[in-house]
Amino acid sequence: MSKIGDIHAVPDRHSDAPAHGIPFGEAVRVWARVAALSFGGPVGQIAVMHRILVDEKRWIGEARFLHALNYCMLLPGPEAQQLAVYVGWLLHKTKGGLVAGALFVLPGFLSILALSYVYAAFGKVGIVEGLFFGLKAAVLTIVVQAVIRIGQRALRNTVMVGISVAAFVAIFFFRVPFPIIILVAGVAGYVGGRRGSPLFRVGGGHKAGDNAALDEDSALGKDTPRHARPNIAWSLKISGIFLLLWLLPVAICLALLGRDSVFSQIAVFFSQMAMVTFGGAYAVLAYVAQEAVQHFGWLQPGEMLDGLGMAETTPGPLIMVVQFVGFMGAFRHPGILNPMLAGTLGAILTTWVTFVPCFLWIFLGAPYIEVLRGNAALTGAMSAITAAVVGVVMNLATWFALHTLFGQLNPWQGYGILVDVPVWLTANVPAMVLTAAAAIATFGFGTKMIPTLLACSIAGMAWYLAGGNI
Repeated sequence: MSKIGDIHAVPDRHSDAPAHGIPFGEAVRVWARVAALSFGGPVGQIAVMHRILVDEKRWIGEARFLHALNYCMLLPGPEAQQLAVYVGWLLHKTKGGLVAGALFVLPGFLSILALSYVYAAFGKVGIVEGLFFGLKAAVLTIVVQAVIRIGQRALRNTVMVGISVAAFVAIFFFRVPFPIIILVAGVAGYVGGRRGSPLFRVGGGHKAGDNAALDEDSALGKDTPRHARPNIAWSLKISGIFLLLWLLPVAICLALLGRDSVFSQIAVFFSQMAMVTFGGAYAVLAYVAQEAVQHFGWLQPGEMLDGLGMAETTPGPLIMVVQFVGFMGAFRHPGILNPMLAGTLGAILTTWVTFVPCFLWIFLGAPYIEVLRGNAALTGAMSAITAAVVGVVMNLATWFALHTLFGQLNPWQGYGILVDVPVWLTANVPAMVLTAAAAIATFGFGTKMIPTLLACSIAGMAWYLAGGNI
């Protein structure tokens, strides 16, 4: 009898219990824990899942986790939430994916909804700004820690390091579009994997003493579960169900309210965004902000950054900022409804059409991705994509750091390079001090995430109450 953590991995032949032996109730509790700790954007969220699911619980192996992550990186939408759906589906079929994905979104949805109420009623509230100010410093440290952790896992040899560095340089200095970076990395990895190079295998070149869970030693094991094998009938059925769930509210809004209704505009616009959000939230936020301000009149100039601050410092995907956009749009164009009720309905509708497609992409494509895990060429492509993604998320971490530590950035262009350069006179010294303190606590003393977030948020509010500039 084998044992994985505290779970006996023994199939029950006389019940519907999964072969890995992980009770569904325990999985629900773990997914709720993952959701509550999912700060710091996709980098931090993926690191939290890796720490809990791979290192601590050992429910899924390192290579399988990275394989799933690579697929999610290729999809439109929030990759961390889609990864949760993927792993939840592997563990407990469709209900597992639904619960994992829904719980991943729920804390952020409730947090941003509450903050949207405050924002709509009172505008910028100083004490809340102080809270965000402190949280951003802690989140910056958490993001840096997450980049390091993911890099240690994915960049196992000089080839992977080179791909990662090239991806960072391409996107940060030359503004190369994310899909092109992923395409080039995938082609390079495909060629390397097809030629049989060990440098392009997932986990190839492991360092001595690495204790990452191997697939065969995890609760899921190495084999593909029966429910995760391709089934055309099931694929057609699940696609039809989720297409209906996604598009029916859009059709109802258009039919009953007309195209000029704010709810119809929200349903159509964010359904379109759900299909083109490749490369993470930052890749489309500028366009969303422009349309929300100039075309629809949902936001005032600069309010998108307030919404982004909410999304960056609450649990859940960064793309949750669109919920704030939908809330404010409906709040300001309520029609016959109470503005707060209209805003709430706008937030719910925005969240629905943004995240329902994520379940569709996973349930439809994951069985075919699972069956290809042993394909050397595909494994090489996805390993190279993982390395490129490390460089891309390092770019996001750098973007976040610059906007947290400096009040103004100026574009600099020359020799084909286009990069935002900080204006040193606008350096936010209190933010730098608080970030340094969070870094010392995290890296020097091993302080956990929640105490660090709590301490920094209290410090931010204290700074505001003391009359400091935020």
